[in-house]
Amino acid sequence: MVAALADAMVDKGNQILIIYMTGSAMVLPTSPEVRVIGLGISSGRHLARGFLKMRSLLREFRPDVVHSHMVHANIMSRLVRIVTPMPRLVCTAHNTDEGGKLRMLAYRLTDRLADISTNVSNKAVARGRMQTVHNGISTSLFCFDAHARERVRTELGGHADTQVILAVGRLSEQKDYPNLMHAVAQINQARHKFIVWIAGDGPLRQDMQTMAEALGISRLVRFLGVRHDIPKLMSAADVFVLPSAWEGFGLVAAEAMACERVVVATDSGGVREVVGDAGYLVPVRNPQALADALMKAMDMSPSDKSQLGKIARQRVQTHYSLEQAVEKWANIYCST
Repeated sequence: MVAALADAMVDKGNQILIIYMTGSAMVLPTSPEVRVIGLGISSGRHLARGFLKMRSLLREFRPDVVHSHMVHANIMSRLVRIVTPMPRLVCTAHNTDEGGKLRMLAYRLTDRLADISTNVSNKAVARGRMQTVHNGISTSLFCFDAHARERVRTELGGHADTQVILAVGRLSEQKDYPNLMHAVAQINQARHKFIVWIAGDGPLRQDMQTMAEALGISRLVRFLGVRHDIPKLMSAADVFVLPSAWEGFGLVAAEAMACERVVVATDSGGVREVVGDAGYLVPVRNPQALADALMKAMDMSPSDKSQLGKIARQRVQTHYSLEQAVEKWANIYCST
C-alpha cells in the first residue's frame, strides 16, 4: 500500500522519501524517483541509532508531511517529532489488534504528538479522533490475466483438473495458518481434487510445514516462499483464502477480489467491510466453518465463479480503488 501510494503521489508531482525500520526492502515503488532508505534496526539495541538516522534524514529532506504506518513506526515518528520539525504528522494503524498493554500505553501517551491518527477500516477505528481511510487497490495491476494463469499453473503444477486454493501473507500468528491447515485436513478428498499454495514467509514457516506433515496433508500444501508476482498467482488460483485471526483491512482479500477470484475469509476486523456479499465469510479460529466454505467455493460452477468474481471486482472498483485512496490522503495532507 505504501509503495503504491508513493508511486501515485510522485505522479502528482510530489517528492517522496520512504524510510523503513527493519530488514531489507522487499516491496518497492516502481518509480525511480522515490528514495527508499532503511534504518537498519535489527534489535532493540539499534533503536537509538535508528532514531538518530531518521532525525538526520528528516532534517535533510524537510518534508511537508510525514506519514507513518503501523505501530512501531507510528511511535518512533511521534518521538522523533519532539526533536525534529514536522509541519504535519499523520499516523496510520493497520490492525484491530496493535499489541500488548505496554505497546498500547505508549500509543495513547504519544497520540497527542500526531496531527491525525487513522486506521484502515471502520471496525479497527478506536474511539476518539481516529479516522477511517480505507486502503486502495490498483485495479490495473490487480486484474485477471488468462495468459498468466496458464503460465503460473504450468510452472507450479496446477493441473487443469485440480482446483488451486491460494493464501498470501506472512507466516505469523496474526494470519492463523493453523486454522487453514486444520481446515484443509477436514476437506473431503474424494469430493474435491485441490492443492493449496501459500505465498509468503515468516517465523512460523517451519512450524506450519511440520503441522502439514503431522496432519497428513503435506502433499496438498505447497509453501512458495516470498513471491513478487502476486497478481499472477491470484489469476492462477481458483479460490483465495484469508484465514486470519485478526486484520485491519484485509488488503490481500481486496486484491484477490480485484483479480475476480472467489474469496473465502474469516470475519476478522475490517474484512467484512471489504468482502461484503461478494465472497464467503466465516468465524475466526473455526477450521470446520472454513473447510465448509472452501468446499462450497470449490463446488461452484465455472460460470458462477466467474459471475461472483466480476461482482467482487466491481465492489473493489467502487469502494476501494487506489485513485480514491490517493485523493483522500491528498486532502488529509493539505488540511491537517
